[in-house]
Amino acid sequence: MSHAHFLARRKRLLQTIGNGVAIIPTAPEVVRNRDAHYPYRFDSYFWYLSGFPEPEAVIVLVGGNGRTKAKSILFCRDKHEEREIWDGYRYGPKAAKSAFGFDAAYSIEQLDKKLPELLVDRDTLWHAIGHDEAWDARIARALNEVRAQARAGKRAPRAVHDLRAELDAMRLRKDEAELAIMQRAADIASAGHARAMHACRPGMAEYELEAELSYEFRKRGADGHAYSPIVAGGANACVLHYVDNNKLLNDHTLVLIDAGCEVAGYAADITRTFPVNGRFTPAQKDVYEIVLAAQAAAINATAPGRHFMEAHDAAVRVLTQGLVDLKLLAGDLDNLIEKGDFRRFYMHRTGHWLGLDVHDAGEYKIGNDWTTLQPGMTVTVEPGLYIRPGADIPAELAGIGIRIEDDVRVTADGCDVYTTAPKTVAEIEEVMRHD
Repeated sequence: MSHAHFLARRKRLLQTIGNGVAIIPTAPEVVRNRDAHYPYRFDSYFWYLSGFPEPEAVIVLVGGNGRTKAKSILFCRDKHEEREIWDGYRYGPKAAKSAFGFDAAYSIEQLDKKLPELLVDRDTLWHAIGHDEAWDARIARALNEVRAQARAGKRAPRAVHDLRAELDAMRLRKDEAELAIMQRAADIASAGHARAMHACRPGMAEYELEAELSYEFRKRGADGHAYSPIVAGGANACVLHYVDNNKLLNDHTLVLIDAGCEVAGYAADITRTFPVNGRFTPAQKDVYEIVLAAQAAAINATAPGRHFMEAHDAAVRVLTQGLVDLKLLAGDLDNLIEKGDFRRFYMHRTGHWLGLDVHDAGEYKIGNDWTTLQPGMTVTVEPGLYIRPGADIPAELAGIGIRIEDDVRVTADGCDVYTTAPKTVAEIEEVMRHD
């Protein structure tokens, strides 16, 4: 992705803040233990506006006020030849300014000195209020430094706004550059799931399938997993956020894999459920087909002009009827839905926004109304059924947990399912054949 996309986003935000100043820091490095760090991952808001990959960096956007032009400023680490020997290349302010299209760039060491100067005579200050106490205090110090110079005729911003609301609205609709990256992430993640299906055998450990995914992700150029993968065999699939991934996979059971990769900061998020031995039992197939039909109904309800919850409502109707057909629920369909009886077997929503974050930025409701879908929005569609063992559960259904999840982008005339891992019973059984 060239810096032109980031530059366009900064210009758009500069128009929003008017005669204001916006401050967007990246994420800090985090110590894992002693002197070892977790792998570094930038802040999503910062990346969305810059594409700059290094820690210890801050964007300051200064709006135009009639006397001065709007400008975008980057504060980043200095060049440091000795540290580069240990840690790798650093851009430094001069190279970063050119490479990432900023109007100016300074050493991060100058931020506290320059920030009060940038706040003088500005109407508003924009930042992520309450997100980080240290940053709240740092910005408060800069504001107080300006206020202390009131008798010299210097005026501090009188209003402070939470920047996240504006950026969340921007991030909700993906541009062409974002959609292309997300397609690449989806292609890689889809290949990873297909590889895991083909490799699966009874007696394997869950972590062995996790390893197959990790290999395919990295082999195809992904940065790694977008979130902790779930590889849940048998009844483990009825634990929604199961991440131990350390049990053996038994014959005649299912395995649920919820895993996605990250590419250039953007996530794919896919779930597939398949038989450990490559062939669905009749009971497994019955439940699977209900979930698959529920997903199809939800996808059909994902289109511009429809609201966010319509997909969930469509899935719930199919799932609840399926539970009646399986004799796990009894009664009138509308009444069962109204009472929420289905929640024993389906307790989560059917999807979420997807992008730089797996559960991406963006409001799900505007006032009292669910957000209306628009082209460029990207969602997951992931219905499921989780039949935990119980005295009233038939033995052939006990412990079956199934979720089917795809990534879907809203288009001008409907939607596009852009994840392609095998999904139908026939496709899954074909890719799992070992003859």
